[in-house]
Amino acid sequence: MDHHDCSCGPTLTRRGFVGLTLGGALGWLAGGGSARAFADEAARAAAPAGFGQAKRCIVLWLNGGPSHLDTFDPKPGHANAGPVKAIDTRAPGVQLSEYLPQLAERMDRVSLVRSMASREGNHERARYFLHTGYVPSGTVAHPDLGALVCQRTADADFDMPSYIAINGATPGPGILGVAQAPFFVPDPLKPIENLAHAQGIDAGRFDRRERLRRALGRAFEETRGGPETRGHDAVYGKAQTLMRSPRLAAFDLSQEPAALREAYGRGKFGQGVLMARRLIEAGVKVVEVQLSGWDTHQDNFTRVKNLCGQLDPAFATLIKDLADRDLLDSTLVVCMGEFGRTPKINQNEGRDHFARAWSLALAGGGVRGGRVVGQTTPDGAQVAERPVTVPELMSTILHTVGVGPDELNYSREGRPIYVVDGGAKPLGQLFA
Repeated sequence: MDHHDCSCGPTLTRRGFVGLTLGGALGWLAGGGSARAFADEAARAAAPAGFGQAKRCIVLWLNGGPSHLDTFDPKPGHANAGPVKAIDTRAPGVQLSEYLPQLAERMDRVSLVRSMASREGNHERARYFLHTGYVPSGTVAHPDLGALVCQRTADADFDMPSYIAINGATPGPGILGVAQAPFFVPDPLKPIENLAHAQGIDAGRFDRRERLRRALGRAFEETRGGPETRGHDAVYGKAQTLMRSPRLAAFDLSQEPAALREAYGRGKFGQGVLMARRLIEAGVKVVEVQLSGWDTHQDNFTRVKNLCGQLDPAFATLIKDLADRDLLDSTLVVCMGEFGRTPKINQNEGRDHFARAWSLALAGGGVRGGRVVGQTTPDGAQVAERPVTVPELMSTILHTVGVGPDELNYSREGRPIYVVDGGAKPLGQLFA
């Protein structure tokens, strides 16, 4: 198995690329072509394979930071492994923890990055970093992954939220404003609240109240209006559109066969992942589903076994379910937390925060299955091959949905901010 990042064809400097394409660009634009469309085609031609193949994204967020040794990078025979054994998978030469037997049967569809490395060992800072690709600065609220994807790919007239967070909040849209904020589902096992008219209020009375609200707010908007008031109005409008949407049925898990609901797992996480599949099938662009509890400073092995008992069936069934519906190739699935945990077991049979070397998994959306990027040392304590940075991961994810690392947003003060810090490039080995 080749652990090295592969070459994906000749590369061009920015100046060389401009020189090569300028004549054709001018002629094409003169013939009526769109500048944005040309830029998209130019980026597609210059990027590794898989650019723009994903039309939607599901993030399985393992809140608290899972141990790589106990999940995606087992170390059989080493003292740091503790009681956890390794098992073979459908991908030749790739092993997983024994806690993930169902995922092992899907590894021909899944690839691993075993050499993630960062310096952020604090939960809040690391969550922000992994969601946005930027270290928290205190001066700019960077948009998270879901907001970035929806800003560039979502239909503004779509009658559902394009970005949905299940079981936990995300860092949010930052400088992009509330219009790109996720719709929050706190518990997929309960009905979505406030989507029906209040008792005694029919559609006609609701519309009259809405006209009155707009009239009362008009004077304020004319004298003190700004991004906040426009965002507030946009959220109101989206909420009303959602209340009338026939796609609300995507939140109703009772429409799924009982056997499939059992396969995903009947808990909040498993049913949240099933809801994510229903939502992206209905046209939602990004869904994040959280599974908390991975901060295992104590009793690591019992807790991780229980957590993997929720993760394993949900992740494995999602891969199969998407493939059966011909959605896997156009849906990127990312499974990750904010960092890893110490290879060395502490005195409380736990593992502590560890950002120096850790793992995550990706599937679908142009990512070729059964591959491994990077590796760690036999004790799991250091990256031994091909360290991968958080901006490289962000670039890889955005690459699948057709967003290049050099695209820009602007802060309220007009400061340009690249969607990927430092122009980091995607991991070509995952797509070649």
